Amino acid sequence: MTTTAQGNSALDAAAVTDALSREDCGEVAGDAGRRAQYSADASNYRQVPLSVVFPRERRHVLNALKVCRRLGVPLTSRGAGTSTSGQAVGSGVVLDFSRYFNRLIALDPQARTATVQPGIVLDDLQSAASEHGLLFGADPSTHSRCTLGGMIGNNACGTHSVAWGRTADNVTALEVVTYRGTVVRLGEMTQNEIDEAVAADDERAELIASLHRLAQANLRTLRTELGRFPRQVSGYALEHLLPENRFNLAKAFVGGEGTLAVILSATVRLITPPPARALVVLGFQDACAAADAVPALLRHRLLALEGLDHALTDIVTRPETRAAIDTLPAARAWLFAELGGEREELPEAAAALSRCAEQAPGFTGGNVITDPAHARRLWRIREDGAGLATRLPDGSEAWPGWEDAAVPPEQLGSYLRGFTRLLEEHRLRGAVYGHFGEGCLHVRINFDFTTEQGTGVFRAFVTEAAELIAAHGGSLSGEHGDGQARSELLPLMYGPEVIALFEQFKSIWDPDNGLNPGMIVHPLPVDENLRVSPGRTVLPLETVLPFHADGGDFAKATRRCVGVGKCRSAGNRGDVMCPSYRVTLDEKDSTRGRARLLYEMTQGDVITDGWRSTEVRDALDLCLSCKGCSADCPVGVDVATYKSEFLHHHYKWRIRPASHYTMGWLPLLARLAARMPRLTNRVTGSRLASLLKRLGGIAPQRDIPRFSDRTFLSWFRDRTPSGPGSRGPVLLWVDSFNNHFTPEVLQAGVTVLEDAGYQVRVPDGTQCCGLTWITTGQLGIARRIAERTVAALEPAVRDGIPVVGLEPSCTAALKSDLPELLDGNETARALARATVTLAELLTGDAPDWQPPRVEARALSQTHCHQHATSGFGADSALLHRMGVDNDSLDSGCCGLAGNFGFERGHYDVSVAAGEQVLLPAVRAAAPDTVVLADGFSCRTQIAQRTERRGTHLAELIARALPSRPRA
Repeated sequence: MTTTAQGNSALDAAAVTDALSREDCGEVAGDAGRRAQYSADASNYRQVPLSVVFPRERRHVLNALKVCRRLGVPLTSRGAGTSTSGQAVGSGVVLDFSRYFNRLIALDPQARTATVQPGIVLDDLQSAASEHGLLFGADPSTHSRCTLGGMIGNNACGTHSVAWGRTADNVTALEVVTYRGTVVRLGEMTQNEIDEAVAADDERAELIASLHRLAQANLRTLRTELGRFPRQVSGYALEHLLPENRFNLAKAFVGGEGTLAVILSATVRLITPPPARALVVLGFQDACAAADAVPALLRHRLLALEGLDHALTDIVTRPETRAAIDTLPAARAWLFAELGGEREELPEAAAALSRCAEQAPGFTGGNVITDPAHARRLWRIREDGAGLATRLPDGSEAWPGWEDAAVPPEQLGSYLRGFTRLLEEHRLRGAVYGHFGEGCLHVRINFDFTTEQGTGVFRAFVTEAAELIAAHGGSLSGEHGDGQARSELLPLMYGPEVIALFEQFKSIWDPDNGLNPGMIVHPLPVDENLRVSPGRTVLPLETVLPFHADGGDFAKATRRCVGVGKCRSAGNRGDVMCPSYRVTLDEKDSTRGRARLLYEMTQGDVITDGWRSTEVRDALDLCLSCKGCSADCPVGVDVATYKSEFLHHHYKWRIRPASHYTMGWLPLLARLAARMPRLTNRVTGSRLASLLKRLGGIAPQRDIPRFSDRTFLSWFRDRTPSGPGSRGPVLLWVDSFNNHFTPEVLQAGVTVLEDAGYQVRVPDGTQCCGLTWITTGQLGIARRIAERTVAALEPAVRDGIPVVGLEPSCTAALKSDLPELLDGNETARALARATVTLAELLTGDAPDWQPPRVEARALSQTHCHQHATSGFGADSALLHRMGVDNDSLDSGCCGLAGNFGFERGHYDVSVAAGEQVLLPAVRAAAPDTVVLADGFSCRTQIAQRTERRGTHLAELIARALPSRPRA
């Protein structure tokens, strides 16, 4: 190593950013917000970069490297930033390929190859390949957001590596550029090709010649120390330089963790998947017994063999996922064995596998799953493991740091027992899961990084764990790479000769040490640059909301985000998170990006002005407060709540945006408008509307909803109750939206409830859940409103009367927001328990009530807040009982999201979110298809952007009732 590009201390972020901006490097950002967003990946580590570059074209990459060389600044390549070992963060320039440099260049179905740019997301490649009946074999659990460049950097493997190998096994050629600017095409080479390449008088020739000399001088070491078993990923994969491996520079490059060169394009091999699959779930008395069974099971032709410990499934709270867990065989650990082949072959193969498992000690039973939907629900538990495992059942934090070690499969049982003893000796805990079929274990451990003692335990533990791995002939890393997490420990696995060989390999590629310094060779200490550190001062930020799940610590709440990046999934897969990211594909608009900025705000380092931060305010601007992340994030990051807390403090004693006064105070303004609704509608529908919108901070493209001539409350107070009310009273929550704009929804609710035998009551006076004040961060007013509401409902709640909500956002506020806002108020907690949706009441409290038959097809849009709190299970069951052929859309958020879609500056994102799935599906639906949408926002978006009208579930039922006798 001749020189070292560790950065020029005289250069600051502004100088580096300016230099990059002047040299045509693509989109360049050096502001505090961007640097904070890219200061961490999915690991324990944090390094604040000087600048972030988003290249659009090949020349942008080359120019960025040229600037970094000239300035002596190191460069780190980054894909989705899901690395758990710290390779995707650096102190110099971060090159993010995922945003723009992400195209599919070519796909050849006959050759079964694809050429891609490094930023392409794996699922996007899989989608293109699937059109030809092909797929890419390596499939890590982060497939919905990880990039091919990142997979190449870490030699990612995934669930099906038992059958289809690692990324290295599926890469055929690479085009890369070194730190010094030499562009090289890599692949396998014959001796003649090597001789021809070396004969050329250029930098490429010198590179290939040096690598060939290195291999020839170390043949014995390459053959005996490297490539001993498939998951030996730690260090450089120099075994591919052997003559018998055709001196394959592309495969040797894979797993280099961005330390060798920067990828410009990659050509990969595609495979044909089997026509049918079956999942065999095998239960065992513990994870060690499951590990012992692996070698025998591997004698069968498997596509996958994954392991789960009960400590992981115990963490799951989401109802749909818990229902899937309940179908597992009774056990404390499970193996998920997947078989592939012709459909008629699978039953016998599954039976043979089950017979084999029955011979294993500790086997408790098995299930064969052939339903693809059921199998997907079970696989989702495994895919979410990295996020789920970051919180133990008691709520304590768990971290990566030793989540990726691998041993030969026949050693797995012995290693796991030794690893368990090691955890006990250090008084540590963690949930074990992983690729049991290839001896690779994942685990998150409750290291305490907040104290010097805890950090010392971390260092001691990983050192002893490395020694344990070496004793079992294993690898420190089985697929995530070494990064900062393990590079320092490599001498415990490899002898001095191998370490020296790695250093020579790195020096040939990057003699200036300009690419990702500190990884693999000349490593950074394992306990340096920790994201959570006892030496870091945290700003004392008092909060209004209690954040009980995080001990009342806002910093701890925001660091729930460990960076697994599920929020960066651009496709809709039955979840909501994160609507704005799916539109902009910008890190700052992801749940992770926002959580990172909020965490950095608590640190006071990069983001220095606390609650007054404009960087945080701007990053939260496109947050829809949909609450999707609170349910879909495996770690339970709740940016909607964080946003409310932040806005409360940010605008305290300051003038707020106009929309906070118009839409934030909508319930009060609606009461005033209700006194003269016709005049209000004439004004809002006149030429004055544009002025009103401008003054009110409302998007000019939006139509202001029309107020009803008569509110529901006015109608209800003048009517005569119907039905015997034999089931007793029920309190119908009268939300501001339906009361003033669509009273027919509440009227339909009354009809249905009375038909089911309930005596319908409404709250005394005009009550409000305070949601609009909560979402705009006006928590002081929201708390006062909540106190009045809870006091008014206290008698009904005390008497055990159910509270039924028809507007999902308000129902969710009663269930979840009010107990937080009124922390310690027992009535608020009782109200939350008493609050139900219409479907929950009718299916749970009145199961003997026979709903009317409705022979119809329906499309249903689940409101985001309902998705986050109640789910659609009760609605689905009720629709099934009614005979409705319902298609529940995997559409995510409608995009309007309460006040969000009405606010100036949000219209384009709001519409784009709806146009991803919901609005096209509504337009394409047959005229006789009912469009079900309980949320006022959802119905408004549908009405304003299509020719259709959304129908509330209560309306659908009520319309079918008149021809039948009452209950």
